[in-house]
Amino acid sequence: MNWLDWLVLGIYGFGMIGVGFYYMRRTKSADDYLLGGRTMKPWTVGLSLFATLLSTLSYLATPGEIIQNGPMLLGQVAAMPFVHWIIGWFFIPFIMRLKVTSAYEILEKRLGSSIRTLGAVTFLSLRLIWMAVIIYATTDKVLIPLTGLDPSMTPWMCGVLGIVTLIYTSMGGLRAVVMTDAVQTFILFGGAILVIVLISVQLGGVGEWWPNGWAENWPPPRWGFQTTGQRTFGWFFMAAVIWYVCTSGSDQMSIQRFLATRDVKAARRVIGVSLIANTAVLIFLSLLGYALLAYFQANPNMLNDGQTIVADADQLLPQYIVFGLPAGISGLIVAGLLAAAMSSLSSGVNSSSLVITVDFIDRFRKIKLSEGKHIKIARYVTVAIGVVVVGISFYVSAVPGNLLEVTYRAVNLLVSPLFILFCMAMFIPWATEFGTWVATLCSIGVAMIIAFWENIFGDPGPSFLFIMPASLVVGVMVGMTASLIPIGHGVRSMLSKTDDK
Repeated sequence: MNWLDWLVLGIYGFGMIGVGFYYMRRTKSADDYLLGGRTMKPWTVGLSLFATLLSTLSYLATPGEIIQNGPMLLGQVAAMPFVHWIIGWFFIPFIMRLKVTSAYEILEKRLGSSIRTLGAVTFLSLRLIWMAVIIYATTDKVLIPLTGLDPSMTPWMCGVLGIVTLIYTSMGGLRAVVMTDAVQTFILFGGAILVIVLISVQLGGVGEWWPNGWAENWPPPRWGFQTTGQRTFGWFFMAAVIWYVCTSGSDQMSIQRFLATRDVKAARRVIGVSLIANTAVLIFLSLLGYALLAYFQANPNMLNDGQTIVADADQLLPQYIVFGLPAGISGLIVAGLLAAAMSSLSSGVNSSSLVITVDFIDRFRKIKLSEGKHIKIARYVTVAIGVVVVGISFYVSAVPGNLLEVTYRAVNLLVSPLFILFCMAMFIPWATEFGTWVATLCSIGVAMIIAFWENIFGDPGPSFLFIMPASLVVGVMVGMTASLIPIGHGVRSMLSKTDDK
């Protein structure tokens, strides 16, 4: 990267900080800081939700997965209409009736304070690991290779990425996060499209990279729900449905965005905009995988010594940025990769700050704070979260597999266990506090065994795609059964008289 690329990145970074400063001056209350005053526009919140859930992990892992294993992951696209129906008509109306700030207040209304604490701790564990993986992947796979710095500089680069994101997130709250997410959505879309266009020009047209057959290195296609083989279209479809339903129905980052809108209709638009944007970018990133595969097959001299297209598939996009793009354009593409990382980091930090502030500090503090002190504490918590995440990122390299597998094994490890809490609260009439604890612990145990099967038993074991379905089914079945044991309190109403009105 030369001075022009660094100039582009500098403008991008200062622009994000400028947005944070702009909204800092317009934040008057804790509700403004944490939920944007609950009056935000559905299309901007929808883009924010999309940008939040699409991190650098997806931006790099999707083309890498296409290159290495073929297009079976497009089963996720087929899942989107089902996701919209389930979330829009079963979860959103229920969530929007409850006058809450934190999603985990919902759990206390039905199952007691210990389940609320369990939900908040599970969410924080999930998102702290998620943010740490994003920082590590962005630094190790993008910033270090592109800048030519020694790998020993990884911790310092992780710190820089975290600091810039923390500045605008802590200043402007959710409004700054949503606005920067919307801007970053267009940047990351533009980056993927620009690379596809440039590769098409360099190879002599779209027909030169468009696949006309099944690549030799791809495993044979599997369409159903076979238990053999690591990847099938059916299991990718199922994993996408479960991931979106679990995330939208239990994760503070999603629920916070629904609550930031006026009503059920607006919240449904949020999930609709998010899913449409996600479908489009997933298709673009898959096409980018095809284009990169053809480009490096035609230009093997662009690979470093010891590199191969299949084994190093996750690194081909950064490799192309280094060798295949003119000055200035490289900066734009790197800005797209950073946008994918920073949009997720800012949302994760903001949501984690809200949970710590509302579910722990406000909940156990006896003295009511003024709005000014409330906002100040939330900002302090935001900074503390950033420091912890950067520290965790140093240990991410120990997780085995390519980026897609790391995402499922580490980042998605607690997705189903977190949802188990809400499933028990919303849909199991006889659910008890005891039964929910047992269900969640069993779900976590199953997820960890499948995720790290090879480390535990010494053989590859079940596919990483089984982590969420298996832990979800086991958790629900155990919870329903354990709740029949007469331990713990009886059924509580989810809605107060005020909520019911």
